[in-house]
Amino acid sequence: MTMVANHDAYIAEAPEGLRPLLMRLRAQLADALPDAEEVIAYKMPGFRIGQSIAAGYGAFSKQCGLYLAPSAIESHAGEIAAAGLKASKTGVTFSPSRPIPDELVRKLALASRRDQNL
Repeated sequence: MTMVANHDAYIAEAPEGLRPLLMRLRAQLADALPDAEEVIAYKMPGFRIGQSIAAGYGAFSKQCGLYLAPSAIESHAGEIAAAGLKASKTGVTFSPSRPIPDELVRKLALASRRDQNL
């Protein structure tokens, strides 16, 4: 991907099959974090509150990632595993065949915000 200026451009450059997932995730994060500013940080779309990124997301060749505070991932590890998703310390990966549930996105975004005191 080339350097992008905003979320729309990032999604437009993502693999075609992942764009619907990214559009949905963007809307979910905007709903969960209504006072956050959409930014591009670390070459990926993110939602910033103050000087901190509460949540970010990215697209790769066959999957997407949602990036949050490590404590948000840890506190919802059971739900992430129950949804059949893989998580790292700071992210959850998902794909068209295994999307991230709407309610889990909301819980993770709110936990990330809370855990960063935003």
